[in-house]
Amino acid sequence: MASAAIFSSLRRRIFLSVHAFLAPVELTNSALLKTLTGVTSEMTSSFSRLNLLFQRKNSRSLVRKIEVIHVLLENLSDLELNLPSPAVVCLREMYILLFRCKMLLEYCVRSSGLWLLIQYLSLSGQFHDLNLEMLTLLDVFPLREIELSDDVIEQVELLRKQCRRGKYFVDIEDEILRFELFSLLNEFEHGRVPSRVELFYFFVEKLRIMDAECFKSEIEFLEEQIVNHGLDIEPAASVLHGFIAMCRYCRFLLYGIENVELGLGNDKQEKRVIGQESEDTLILVPVDFTCPITLDLMMDPVIICTGQTYDRPSIARWMEDGNCTCPKTGQVLIHTHLVPNRALRNLIMHWCSAYGIAYNSPVDSSSKFSGASASKAAIESNKATAQLLIQELANGSQGAKTVAAREIRLLAKTGRENRAYIAEAGAIPHLKALLSSKNALAQENSVTAMLNLSIYDKNKRRIINEAGSLGSIVKVLRFGHTTEARENAAATLFSLSAVHEYKKRIAQEDGAVEALAWLLMEGTARGKRDAVTALFNLATHMDNCAKMIDSGAVAALVRALWCDTVAEEAAGALAILLRQPVGAEAVGNEETVMVGLIEMMHGGSPKGKENAVAALLELCRVGGEAATQRVLKVPAMIGLLHSLLFTGTKRARRKAASLARVFQRCENASLHLNGLGIGYAFTGNSAGNTNPSFVEDYAVPVSIFLPVV
Repeated sequence: MASAAIFSSLRRRIFLSVHAFLAPVELTNSALLKTLTGVTSEMTSSFSRLNLLFQRKNSRSLVRKIEVIHVLLENLSDLELNLPSPAVVCLREMYILLFRCKMLLEYCVRSSGLWLLIQYLSLSGQFHDLNLEMLTLLDVFPLREIELSDDVIEQVELLRKQCRRGKYFVDIEDEILRFELFSLLNEFEHGRVPSRVELFYFFVEKLRIMDAECFKSEIEFLEEQIVNHGLDIEPAASVLHGFIAMCRYCRFLLYGIENVELGLGNDKQEKRVIGQESEDTLILVPVDFTCPITLDLMMDPVIICTGQTYDRPSIARWMEDGNCTCPKTGQVLIHTHLVPNRALRNLIMHWCSAYGIAYNSPVDSSSKFSGASASKAAIESNKATAQLLIQELANGSQGAKTVAAREIRLLAKTGRENRAYIAEAGAIPHLKALLSSKNALAQENSVTAMLNLSIYDKNKRRIINEAGSLGSIVKVLRFGHTTEARENAAATLFSLSAVHEYKKRIAQEDGAVEALAWLLMEGTARGKRDAVTALFNLATHMDNCAKMIDSGAVAALVRALWCDTVAEEAAGALAILLRQPVGAEAVGNEETVMVGLIEMMHGGSPKGKENAVAALLELCRVGGEAATQRVLKVPAMIGLLHSLLFTGTKRARRKAASLARVFQRCENASLHLNGLGIGYAFTGNSAGNTNPSFVEDYAVPVSIFLPVV
């Protein structure tokens, strides 16, 4: 498996064509000799003075053997004779062997030192395999059938003897270094952080990692191996994450924070390989295996009544907090029974086994776990790194604080443990202070770090209870230096509003709802999504209805009905606001709301149609006869209801039937409903129920997924 991963990486890194692994049967003998001579000439000139930190003896021995083969090939070319058939066959096989030698040497040159040390035994095996293949070719090569000079024959015979004596070679000094590397990782695994002197002596004096940029290169190379190879990686990804975390700690410990470069361009490179981003980043844990609430790997997946799957501890906490809706869809929960998703749990178990990750049984599912830092060594290394970063946030220069905020932002992107101990170590007060910074990078990184930390439930309370924290986040939303800062502030409010008791506090914060409404109307596509999800959450608290009307949120939601990316969510939020008379009046007074909802019923997505008919149903129920007549007089309404009754989702059909019954109760409405088929018995819809507080299970597709950036 390791061999396959190495050569897979080799092909990617040096861009060799697949033809390099096929014998060139179409070449003439002279062309074949010319090609082989060119390859050996290039290799001897490129690698003759090779001075690697590791695999020195193996690589030099291989280059010396290739030099002898080059002499043989030159002499064969000079003879210009027809080669015997066995010799041609050997030369074609030699073509493949030489390219494999070139790939292995290139791999050793271009790989990071730490990776060469980790893969030392496997690479030594690759050199030994090539030696055996070279011996096989030399044994069958018809050397005596070709008129070569005695000195060339003597050199080839000597090479054959050297290959025969060649053994699997491991440099004892390199093996000692490899043992020390894994010993350091084991120290972190057992909760003991090695001293600065120990780490400096090993990484700087022995491995020659001389500055912060070198550490960054080592980290990026290891991350690239995990991303590229997946299940083929050896050692397991969990072990490599431990090395990455240890290098990150050493980078800051040995060379300080201020030696780390600043700039958004650098962030983008680090985003690519560390964890899941909002749109364009690869993910280490399969998304179907993560809980929609915590974004962590599920240990005990369970299904709730809406059909969505969550990790048992997180959905249980959600329900214990008094929430009665599905976090992902917004539907009202008709019961709180949790059904184990055994099929998904088995898939997760197999995935964990393939990656070498310890899988906690459901009994232990409350224990901490992170798919991206799965080993204890990674956790302990990241803890030590977080403490360094928080010290810089507290006492460092402005530049150091900016870098520290960025690194905390990156560290908090994945894993419940990371988010937990960063907050426990006291990062939130210092991040809050940076929210008011005049430095755009400092502000953006601090608010994004707040967002990532807020995904962990316990941190929501820490952020809300930190004096001035909520107000500072709202100020970034209103006056942030960059678009991303404002958008991430909106996403942070959405995250915090997942807790019901915080929704009113957020709405009452000066300028919060107004800024969300503005972002929904004028923001980027991502900004609109952040704003509409936050507004939806705030709308679910009954006390916020008047505030949202006065702050322009209703008008913004109505306008959003024409924006494809947020139309479904906007209709769902309007349906919630329409449950109250003051909300029904405000929404009903919007001249374009009817047109927007009707257009969504006509050409929207299935969930969009669902939410549109739900909003119209509430408008009729709560808005009174005038609103009902206004809806009834829409020329296309009967046809749209008829279509939903037969082609809509289950919930859309139920709501369409309820709306049809409302019409039927109106004077002379039956004349308009002939053939609509409303006599069909729809469970849960009573023809006599006109109570404005009647609870429906709205299909509001607002995801609890947050942009982890």
